[in-house]
Amino acid sequence: MPQPFQLPEFYMPYPARLNPNLEQARLHSKRWARAMDMVDVPQHGTTIWSEADLDAHDYALLCAYTHPDCDGPELDLITDWYVWVFYFDDHFLELFKRTRDIPGARAYLDRLRLFMPVEGPITETPTNPVEAGLADLWNRTTPAMSADWRGRFVESTKNLLDESLWELANISEERVSNPLEYIEMRRKVGGAPWSANLIEHAVGAQVPAAISASRPMHVLRDTFADGVHLRNDLFSYEREVLDEGELSNGVLVFEKFLGIDTQAAAEAVNDLLTSRLHQFEHTAVTEVPPLLEEHAIDPAGRLGVLAYIKGLQDWQSGGHEWHMRSSRYMNGGGPGSDLLRGPLGLGTSAARIVPSLLSTYRQRARSFSHVPYERVGQVKRPDLRMPFPVRSNPHLEEARENLVDWGKRVGIVDELPELWDEVKLRDYDLPLCASGIHPDASAEQLDITSGWLAWGTYGDDYYPVVFGRTGDITGAKLLTERFSQFMPVNGEPTPTPANALEHGLHDLWQRTAGPMAPDARAQFRRTIEEMADSWLWEMGNQLQNRIPDPVDYIEMRRKTFGSELTMSLSRIGHGRTVPPEVYRSRPVLAMENAAMDYACMINDIFSYQKEIQFEGELHNIVLVVRNFFDTDSATAMAIVGDLMDSRMREFEHVVATGLPALFEDFDLDEDARTTLTGYAEELRNWLSGILAWHEGCRRYTQADLLRHYPESPGNPEVGLRELRGPHGLGTAAARITPRKVVAVG
Repeated sequence: MPQPFQLPEFYMPYPARLNPNLEQARLHSKRWARAMDMVDVPQHGTTIWSEADLDAHDYALLCAYTHPDCDGPELDLITDWYVWVFYFDDHFLELFKRTRDIPGARAYLDRLRLFMPVEGPITETPTNPVEAGLADLWNRTTPAMSADWRGRFVESTKNLLDESLWELANISEERVSNPLEYIEMRRKVGGAPWSANLIEHAVGAQVPAAISASRPMHVLRDTFADGVHLRNDLFSYEREVLDEGELSNGVLVFEKFLGIDTQAAAEAVNDLLTSRLHQFEHTAVTEVPPLLEEHAIDPAGRLGVLAYIKGLQDWQSGGHEWHMRSSRYMNGGGPGSDLLRGPLGLGTSAARIVPSLLSTYRQRARSFSHVPYERVGQVKRPDLRMPFPVRSNPHLEEARENLVDWGKRVGIVDELPELWDEVKLRDYDLPLCASGIHPDASAEQLDITSGWLAWGTYGDDYYPVVFGRTGDITGAKLLTERFSQFMPVNGEPTPTPANALEHGLHDLWQRTAGPMAPDARAQFRRTIEEMADSWLWEMGNQLQNRIPDPVDYIEMRRKTFGSELTMSLSRIGHGRTVPPEVYRSRPVLAMENAAMDYACMINDIFSYQKEIQFEGELHNIVLVVRNFFDTDSATAMAIVGDLMDSRMREFEHVVATGLPALFEDFDLDEDARTTLTGYAEELRNWLSGILAWHEGCRRYTQADLLRHYPESPGNPEVGLRELRGPHGLGTAAARITPRKVVAVG
């Protein structure tokens, strides 16, 4: 049977290398798999693997390619882990995916947790090959590693196992996820974060605990994971979609979402794969070195981080070569094929790398070629489906006047007259947004929400004007670091505010965080710190004139928009009725992320002309999509509209099916169920309120933009004034003198 599509031309900037201990690893892994009863031993009447299957899959070759520098015993251990994880995947397929046995799958996965203790010995007795293999590998791997690494490895292994239920649920419902949902879930079920943890073990260098949770390290792991998974989706489409009936495949997701044929979907997935690898390289070069300096990582730690990054690169190139060889995938490969395709010998790796770089040069260059203040005009917005009614708070009018008084008191009104004055503050009408978000809030609570919305919006406008025009990233970092001092968790003294942002934050923190418990206060502070840090990320891209990668943009947009901050305001009233681990569960996170993305994209489609034409910005989902697909504004706007609709449907799906299942999985009491049901209702208000604000405020129409940005190069009136400028002897200089531009963010 012919392949369903031709494999695209992959971006492969690093040469694949082969570990010299390959043959020993092949012999060892087969002996180990037999000892664990994985080969030719029926499971519930079904033989999962024969010896021929194991030989054809050749997991030792995968590990020899992806870990080319480790010694023989380490390669044996790593290979055993991959034999185990692929056996688990096939074991789970035969026992639960094909039978759609969700209760049995839950019980099966619950037992696997017993064989992954963070501390102490395993006390349970294995009852099947998956449990036996996990117990053996856990005892051989974890004792020599740090507590930080063990904690991360436990989490990534649990995610890999648990998210198999998400795949199974989608198959049972015959549901294809949307692209954003798919990327998020694929990272967990696909296992690449788990592979990244094993890379640390293989290279003998752990990421220092001080930076393991930082944005740059998260981005390296996530881009690595996305690259591995999207590549696998291209090779495994035939096996997963056509043979197994699998719905969790990126090619299928793009095919259904964009309404395109399989070949075009494969090309789109490959473009996203390339973009994620470009993001990996960009992060490694521009974000990791400052991170090491900021945390004063010692020389050994720095070498360890570099070894880890190199290990991630080796995995990408080696994983690609294995996919080209393994009979498990659509490649025409298998036993007897050459180990390395193409020319061999000294210097021939460049023969494979240079064409790869040239073929993706245009995509990379496009991200840095945007011309600020592009006259995009008024682009027709998509028709938005908002299934939830908007409600208004009875204290709205009072809150409007109170916010103006507060703005004058803390200084956001007229601190920088060209930035915000009373007219603009009234035009922006942030209490209207607060009223829709919290329609049942008291007058005091509505004032607090209005204040936070004003503070966050002012900060987002302030950074590009005060720091962006001069490229003062150091000044921006110093201000951002000072914010934490105005948010004490345990009553620490605070400095004297030096500007409106500090004054406003100090005031809002005292009024909001005072009644909170210390742990809730610390969590609330983190959301504000992350939002402020995201403004620095925007500044960095602006200084480089770099349109962000689509996935990185969406994930950072949740922070720059202040989504987590305003959601935290809703959670304040939840008390302790809901266990913390429930808020970290997949259904709650999926519900929140779907809502956040919809709200962020509301803002982006309304502010497209404002940001791109009048502010010279490049952080907007319409521009990001336009750049990624190399298309026009109208087409990009339509794609964003479809993405918004899919996120709204996902939100509704999670609330309707995910939350009830969550109640049962965690055996929640009535109070917790009521709180979470109420939280879903709060998010409905949040979504409808944000849309109503965009439609009702005076911030985004062309008439408003002409009033608010009279000196912007994107203002058509500026060009007309230049043409009408003074004439006569000596007036040329008056026409060409640079104007002081206000680039409001």
